[in-house]
Amino acid sequence: MTTMDLRVGNKYRIGRKIGSGSFGDIYLGTNIISGEEIAIKLESVKAKHPQLEYEARVYKSLAGGVGIPFVRWFGTECDYNAMVLDLLGPSLEDLFNFCNRKFSLKTVLLLADQLISRIEYIHAKSFIHRDIKPDNFLMGIGKRGNQVNVIDFGLAKKYRDPKTHFHIPYRENKNLTGTARYASINTHLGVEQSRRDDMESLGYVMLYFCRGSLPWQGLKAATKKQKYDRIMEKKMTTPTEVLCRGFPNEFAIYLNYTRSLRFDDKPDYSYLRKIFRDLFVREGFQYDYVFDWTVYKYQKNAQAIAQAANQGQGEEDDKGRGRHVTTTAAANAGTAAGTKRGPVNARQEGTGM
Repeated sequence: MTTMDLRVGNKYRIGRKIGSGSFGDIYLGTNIISGEEIAIKLESVKAKHPQLEYEARVYKSLAGGVGIPFVRWFGTECDYNAMVLDLLGPSLEDLFNFCNRKFSLKTVLLLADQLISRIEYIHAKSFIHRDIKPDNFLMGIGKRGNQVNVIDFGLAKKYRDPKTHFHIPYRENKNLTGTARYASINTHLGVEQSRRDDMESLGYVMLYFCRGSLPWQGLKAATKKQKYDRIMEKKMTTPTEVLCRGFPNEFAIYLNYTRSLRFDDKPDYSYLRKIFRDLFVREGFQYDYVFDWTVYKYQKNAQAIAQAANQGQGEEDDKGRGRHVTTTAAANAGTAAGTKRGPVNARQEGTGM
């Protein structure tokens, strides 16, 4: 029996594979009763370290939060553990590639506001994510096309007791968990992760979007351990002012702040949002949710539609029709690039250098 023949939870039919997440593959699915499209994450029951049930439990703990996908069903079908959840749009990594691997300051600040809030919510529910990276943030689809969603909680961990708020103890000699490119310096040093590390990782994500790349990308080494060590060394020896050169001082302030937090400190999320909101206003930007990909896709669509309209048409109606079709491109600009894709996230522990 192939996965394509599989029915999940009696009412979900599995379609094509749309990506790989932590410890499992993701498929497009359809609710047989309503026709609604959803995402289905499958994991073999023979997996060495089954993770999907744990991830489904984390999603349930976070349920109801803005930008947290809703898990419709979790269970076992044939040889697979299956989790059915909301279908989302493209990841920020997909959109970054779509925009030629650079985001404008306006887009980075629009994202920063939502990203800080998403991480704050996860922390408020007593979890840390531990794999903050562009692949794990997905835009919504349809009416929620401007909303940032967080996915892939396979590496998430409770950092405190939800009832007493007693913080986990400080530990060292831990293996790197997450993605080396965005890992905090303390994570590289083997220190147990806490709230500060999610926030520092977010700082690297924002700088990656601004700069187009990070100085420790593409480093070569004989072994994974040596590669991680080279990344750590480059991270530790690149001064904040060099990393943030050419960009507003707020990025350096953010990074210095997150790096100065102690192990069990609660980050001041409101302060971090405020420094970026103040910068947004100072720059004269509008909170209109027009991201780079909205504009870029409009331009691409307008060109493509205009070219198509002008090809093979007679002299008489050429101008009028070309003008009409070009303006209709505005109607298409609202749908996010690559919608109808599930939570695509090709993740392996420690990858993404």
